[in-house]
Amino acid sequence: MSQSPFLKTALKAAKAAEEVIMDYYSADEIRPSFKPDSTPVTEADREAERMIKETIKNAFPEHGFLGEESGSENAGSEYIWIIDPLDGTENFIRKIPVFSTQIALMRKGEVILGVSNGPAMKELMFAEKGKGTFLDGNRIHVSSTKEISKAMVCYSGLKFFGEKGLLNGMLRLIKDCYKDRGYGDFWMYHLLASGRAEITVEPYVKIWDIAALKVAIDEAGGIMTDIHGRPIGMETSTCLAANRKLHGRVLEYFRTS
Repeated sequence: MSQSPFLKTALKAAKAAEEVIMDYYSADEIRPSFKPDSTPVTEADREAERMIKETIKNAFPEHGFLGEESGSENAGSEYIWIIDPLDGTENFIRKIPVFSTQIALMRKGEVILGVSNGPAMKELMFAEKGKGTFLDGNRIHVSSTKEISKAMVCYSGLKFFGEKGLLNGMLRLIKDCYKDRGYGDFWMYHLLASGRAEITVEPYVKIWDIAALKVAIDEAGGIMTDIHGRPIGMETSTCLAANRKLHGRVLEYFRTS
């Protein structure tokens, strides 16, 4: 596929972040500090975000940013880059390879580009609006499975479903699906977009966790909303994605939770 200057820059930024992240990952021990909300952060998070922003600013100095670690910058710009430099910090600290860099570009409130790079797992997924979704250079699509009983569902920690009053619905969905896996984080969306899983559910997200994945799921033929079927936006706090044949039926499990 032909790549826009935006995508070329996003991929370059993701690779710059990868070098930083994997250098820290190779250390014998990763020492985190903790943010006010008690979530961990490492120097790899901060340095990777600096590298991403520097790469993008060199190409598009007038663009704005929303980063997990650095907050908002030039918020009135037509183009806003949404960045999670190291999604899955807990896994990163524990030397579990399920972590990624998430880079999305939003224009006038719509996400038009997404890059999701899992450096330790060597999976790079990207998408641009209207141009399809690609995983490691190959175009991918969601599966055509249309029965819950034949679907694989992936989800993040069940503890958080309980905290949000969604556990009963999640357990009913797991019971009805063919397989369930608690992979969480970026990888389950790669599995969904490439047809290796059919459903993903998360009870707690921020926009920087899912913005890049939203356009990738859309372009692969799937649907992503919040758990109650509302469109993804800056204030979204839950996420449900599936192929088009299953999405509506999966929503029903959480209408009575």
